[in-house]
Amino acid sequence: MTMTDEEYGALRASAALWAGTSVLITNGYGEVLVQHVDYLETCLLPGGGVDPGESPAQGAAREVMEELGVAVVVECGLAVDWVSAGSVGAPAAMRFPGELLHVFDGGTWDEERIGAIRLPEQEIRGIEFVEPARLSELMAPRDARRALSALRARVNGAGAVLLEDGLPIVPTVLDRVGVLRTPRARHRFPFRAGPVPDGLAVRESWGWLFAPDGRVLVLLDSATGAARLPGGTAGPSDDGDPAGVLVRGVAEEAGAAFGDLVMLGHLTDPDQPVARVRYAAALTELGPARPDPVTGAASVRVLATPEQALELFDWGATAAEQLAAVHRARERLGIPRAARQAVTEVCAATAPARPDVNLG
Repeated sequence: MTMTDEEYGALRASAALWAGTSVLITNGYGEVLVQHVDYLETCLLPGGGVDPGESPAQGAAREVMEELGVAVVVECGLAVDWVSAGSVGAPAAMRFPGELLHVFDGGTWDEERIGAIRLPEQEIRGIEFVEPARLSELMAPRDARRALSALRARVNGAGAVLLEDGLPIVPTVLDRVGVLRTPRARHRFPFRAGPVPDGLAVRESWGWLFAPDGRVLVLLDSATGAARLPGGTAGPSDDGDPAGVLVRGVAEEAGAAFGDLVMLGHLTDPDQPVARVRYAAALTELGPARPDPVTGAASVRVLATPEQALELFDWGATAAEQLAAVHRARERLGIPRAARQAVTEVCAATAPARPDVNLG
């Protein structure tokens, strides 16, 4: 059937959706900026409706300026969410048709930029940076799902994701396990290069274990989504040997083995006279995943760049010092720097390998 331009336009208009935009901003601790607004009991990311003739990216930059008083350049999209008409509980009089809501990456803001925030006289009552796990507590369920999906897309580094009512159409391993939905373990302890001083007990040993492509092995708890490096807590049978703790912990938790160790340093706890040791090494074997001796559940093993791994932890300002030590050790081990790429789940059958390394 042939339609006139007027008929075709009316048909398309009848199927129109609203367009919205929002911006995900974090601080140096990986906490997410949320706004307390005067028209909702729940919090929101900075953002709003897209004006006529305005692109979603332009709208995102405008909203940040209007709501926070800070100029931003919006270049990277994290998610596009199809918000169904019935998902928001809008009153019938509003005739809400559904919405396409874009989430853009506002980046990580330092203290100077955060200090430059100026709130408008109306609409925004206040802001705070919150642990990602608190988003579900502070935001409406659909908004929290969208924010967490966008944050995982940022960590994953494979480009913007398509969502339906806040959930990815094609979930990544980070989505499937649900990383960042529970509070990250806070280890904001000073990092000291070199071995543990005499007389300071070793509490734990963790390893930055490199695959041949420069990524490191990270373990995700299948029940909570919590991330950790392979390793273990020292026990009586370890006889105070931090390297032995790491060997045992990696075998038990990850079903893996590694080559020569490079000492990175240790974390000191101001409240307890203990050390948390950090090593680097090249993976040499990666067998089947093994159940945790305590919980009985096997961890989900993934490969991530060291930078991606840090985004899953809450290690504070000294994380940068540890990361620098990790890369010095990587160079000493003759391992290339990993390119930014998607976090991938790994098993013995799919582990990356090179001729002189047996990861199968």
